[in-house]
Amino acid sequence: MDAADVPQEGSATYGGVCKAVYARTHDGRLGLVQSRGWETEETVTRQAVEAFEELAAAALERVRAGQSSPLEVHMYRARMDISLLAQATGLWRWRVRRHMRPAARLSTALRARYAQALGIDPDQLDVLD
Repeated sequence: MDAADVPQEGSATYGGVCKAVYARTHDGRLGLVQSRGWETEETVTRQAVEAFEELAAAALERVRAGQSSPLEVHMYRARMDISLLAQATGLWRWRVRRHMRPAARLSTALRARYAQALGIDPDQLDVLD
């Protein structure tokens, strides 16, 4: 894509901030060009956010029914899935899935790893609002 063709429609999901994208500059080389976003990207982003909100709501119901741990709700609220959370914490996926069980006990070190990956305080892992 040429630098002049980079979408500048403006996206509410950017919050007034520009995004850097690679495009071909006037001299034919790749370079960073600012973009204010485009409608298609905004639509897809909103759909993804809505999907994570639905997953979080379903996980909240499972937690209230005693079928899952609050960790699952926090994971979806942070826009993560099991693979991404495992990667962010440095744990195997099977361990993360095991920690989603309602009776899972997490050590202080594991709580700290999850909290850091989710961007919350370790004490918040058991709290649902």
